[in-house]
Amino acid sequence: MRLKLVPSDTNFDFLKLQKITMVLSTFLVLASIGMFATVGLNLGIDFKGGILLEARNMTGPADISKVRNDLGTLNLGDVSLQGFGTETDVLIRIQRQEGDEKAQIAAIKAVTDMLGSDYDIRRTEFVGPTVGAELAEKGILAVMCALMAILVYIWFRFEWQFSIAAIVALAHDVLSTIGLFSLTSFEFNLATVAAILTIAGYSINDTVVVFDRVRENLRRYKSYEQRDILNRSLNETLSRTVMTSVTTLLALTAIVIFGGAVLRDFALAMIWGVIIGTYSSVFIAVGMLSRFDLKRVDDDENGIEVPEYER
Repeated sequence: MRLKLVPSDTNFDFLKLQKITMVLSTFLVLASIGMFATVGLNLGIDFKGGILLEARNMTGPADISKVRNDLGTLNLGDVSLQGFGTETDVLIRIQRQEGDEKAQIAAIKAVTDMLGSDYDIRRTEFVGPTVGAELAEKGILAVMCALMAILVYIWFRFEWQFSIAAIVALAHDVLSTIGLFSLTSFEFNLATVAAILTIAGYSINDTVVVFDRVRENLRRYKSYEQRDILNRSLNETLSRTVMTSVTTLLALTAIVIFGGAVLRDFALAMIWGVIIGTYSSVFIAVGMLSRFDLKRVDDDENGIEVPEYER
């Protein structure tokens, strides 16, 4: 017996909730923008600049939890640790200290003394504020370029109405994710930028599946009202959408529980992204699409799609 989270014969009127969801989404986006403007983001070392140390435990596996607790007693501000390579290696990031180069050197010495002779400091780097600003600029550019590329793809893959609906849904997802980070003060770093791009990719994948069914049903059910076709398309893809979201959430939940502090913020952002991406694909993208008068197409004798105005 196959597991079905959603019955195959659902007949929900999703567009009936369009006004409610649009008000809710507008409030969510405006609140996110307001939080970003007033509270801002808890920028990580990647963007603020700071100190990077690579250490190797010479006596056995590195105890990252113990090192994190010990570093917390030094009052150096934002400190993050990450295991990499072998289990003996640890990467330590410390925020830029107030003061000149001497303050940074003093912080490095304090960390080195705390680690003691058990750890071999293999690499030490200082990320200045100029490099941090450059990384922030490139992160923003990466997100904008990805959104523009998605808009162009949807435009060519479907029609311009579909691309506008998709980009509105994607902007909704990205802005609400930034609002989440502003509200919770989760660290915003390069991994977060990767999470936002992943969320955009996940969301557009869901949206394209729905849009493809909409286009198919526009050809199949020519006597149906556009609203009925959109609702039918959502119901036909609902089972796939829910199954994909649930299986992804199970994997992300495992990362939150077992992935440690380094991956927790990233996984939590992804969980939010999966939920909000699924919501936007169903209610925002299709809700925006319902505001346009979509073309109906037929196939000619050679199987080529012929727009309605040429028939």
